[in-house]
Amino acid sequence: MNFFKKLQPGIEKLRELDAYSKPIEDFRVKTVSGGTVSVCCWCIIICLVCLRFYEHLFVQETVETIFVDTSRGPKLKINIDFVMPNISCDYLAVDAMDSSGEQHLQIDHNIYKRRLDINGHPIEEPQKENIGTKVIKPEDLATESSNVAEEKKCGSCYGAENEALNITCCNTCEEVKEAYRKKKWVQPDLESIEQCKGLHDPEKIKNAFNEGCHIYGYMEVNRVGGSFHVAPGQSFTVNHVHVHDVQPFSSASFNTTHRIRHLSFGDHKVVGKSNPLDETESVAEEGATMFQYYIKIVPTLRVHRDGSIFQSYQFSVTKHQKVVSVHTGNSGMPGIFFGYELSALMVKISDKVVPLSHFINDICCCIGGVFIVFMLIDSFFYRSAILLRKIEIGKAT
Repeated sequence: MNFFKKLQPGIEKLRELDAYSKPIEDFRVKTVSGGTVSVCCWCIIICLVCLRFYEHLFVQETVETIFVDTSRGPKLKINIDFVMPNISCDYLAVDAMDSSGEQHLQIDHNIYKRRLDINGHPIEEPQKENIGTKVIKPEDLATESSNVAEEKKCGSCYGAENEALNITCCNTCEEVKEAYRKKKWVQPDLESIEQCKGLHDPEKIKNAFNEGCHIYGYMEVNRVGGSFHVAPGQSFTVNHVHVHDVQPFSSASFNTTHRIRHLSFGDHKVVGKSNPLDETESVAEEGATMFQYYIKIVPTLRVHRDGSIFQSYQFSVTKHQKVVSVHTGNSGMPGIFFGYELSALMVKISDKVVPLSHFINDICCCIGGVFIVFMLIDSFFYRSAILLRKIEIGKAT
């Protein structure tokens, strides 16, 4: 007891510091409106506190920052999934080029082409596509083996012979076309060339426009600006100019209507971001239509709460189409062409981590703010009721 008596002066001083002074019970007035307001106040406080607690535990907020991209990734992965319903796979080629216009000859890729019937159903198993690799045809192998067994013959180049360009003999159809390319002449009618007679498979010609093609997979290119395209005809390069040979058809025969099921860059998808070209379809109203997609790629760094980092890419796209023919005056060739350019800026998306102290502060602000607001509401109703009573008895001033 003596101990508590010694503490009594300190307790009295502590009582004087009480910021929450309490009125005497006899001076308190309880009203129906005050009880109603109090019930609403605590209901709203409980709802807001529970909602804030749920957001703190389960809702992930992200913060996006932009800075100059100083990374030096060696490769850029391009994921594609296209369907061209009106052109067979035998007359479609996939090519990629870098910003200088040179074709990628050592491109790492995993591109497949699958034949489809006119209704879009698969006909056979997918076949891997060759990009930047010369395809050796069976007739070329037969010609080569016959040249070994027999005495080498010198076929005509049909006027394109030139010793300065090392064009002397043309024993195959490909050599005749190559001679015309070197001379920069228009390709001759292949049916009039002896070496090209019977070159085109009648079955392939018959199915050229009675089948569709599903092209999908990925390719890894140098991490610089460039382009890739899917176009009809056999592709080759003449004096650094990329061209396609669509014979025995004309460019106007090809309907380049297509559906882009998926197009993305990189290995990882950015959560919450969609690819703008996924599940889009473009219809060619007439033949020899050239579709061009100009893509701006923004490198994106995704940082999770556990510290894991993923490199990905976002992109925006602008689309343009035109009919390429002599009559329209537009140059080019039919197909779907994608030109891409990498931005010098990088976007960093990080998970926002809210400290526990901030959460407690939010809860206190929520409780105090709601309580004060409803206290003002209750005071308004109480004083209004008193004023009305005074008006009724004639004592209002």
